[in-house]
Amino acid sequence: MKAIIHAGVQGIGGLQYTEQRDKLPGKGEVKVRLKTAGLNHRDLFLMSARTNQDAPFILGSDGAGVIEAVGDEVTHLTPGAEVIINPCIGWEKTDQVPVVPAILGGPTDGTFAESVIVPQQNVAPKPAYLTWEEAGVLSLSALTAYRALFTRGNLQQGEHVLIPGIGGGVATFATLMAAAIGAEVSVTSRSEVKRQAALQLPIARALDSHESWEEHLRDNSVDLILDSVGPATFDQYFDVIKPNGKIVMFGASSGDDITIPARAIFFPQLHIIGTSMGSREEFIAMLQFMEQYSLHPIVDTVYPLKETALAFGRMERSEQLGNIVIAIN
Repeated sequence: MKAIIHAGVQGIGGLQYTEQRDKLPGKGEVKVRLKTAGLNHRDLFLMSARTNQDAPFILGSDGAGVIEAVGDEVTHLTPGAEVIINPCIGWEKTDQVPVVPAILGGPTDGTFAESVIVPQQNVAPKPAYLTWEEAGVLSLSALTAYRALFTRGNLQQGEHVLIPGIGGGVATFATLMAAAIGAEVSVTSRSEVKRQAALQLPIARALDSHESWEEHLRDNSVDLILDSVGPATFDQYFDVIKPNGKIVMFGASSGDDITIPARAIFFPQLHIIGTSMGSREEFIAMLQFMEQYSLHPIVDTVYPLKETALAFGRMERSEQLGNIVIAIN
């Protein structure tokens, strides 16, 4: 089968379009003939951390396609079924949080290939209202956004959520989900182009990351902040968040090291909460939520499998608004 592997050198330069050995599903597994897959920033982080001593593997966590074969003891799935893949492996119950979630596409082979083999519990029926392009980019970002907003952030109708760094998949899904329940949404970006594009989304305002958010939100402080940026924006959060507010952290695109002013936490009694990915229970709930509100992923661009390196170049330059699709079959 045709596949994109990463081998040899760090970063995008290690991507290779190759022929890989086809495999059969084992006990409790299904083989999915993929139609589409989706890029995530996680893929860039994995590639940047690898060396020429690491074994080659197939990248990709998101995907959708048709079941091609099933292994022994698979009873409720049959070849021909249209499915979407849940990339979080082995996390079944929401309250049984793993130390680090196991995610498809590193170190296990992922979805940038003509087919992928996953445990039977990691596929769900493809929502019929979604196109293949939309279904192929849904899972990782939408699951992360759903858990961050509702399980960890407990966002309610009428509350105000701030989403720094609009553009990536999690941020755009979180924007759509929060607006769907009647929350007020503000976003930020360094890019004027992205801020203007974001105004097409159901948001109240798009702020410049380099300007004073406090001036723009003086009379409209926020209940919840979804932080995927880290130190580059963290100091500003304390200027705009309400007492008893929540900062839910799921990423650190500007680095790991932040300084937390103690009094800014304990006097207003803020909550700093971590989150990453989500359980199978939340994945099913997320799909039901998307369908209930007829939400569609925002598709930025579509690239063929052999041009995956070009697709990652667009992501690395932060040019996208929404999700980048890889068309496979």
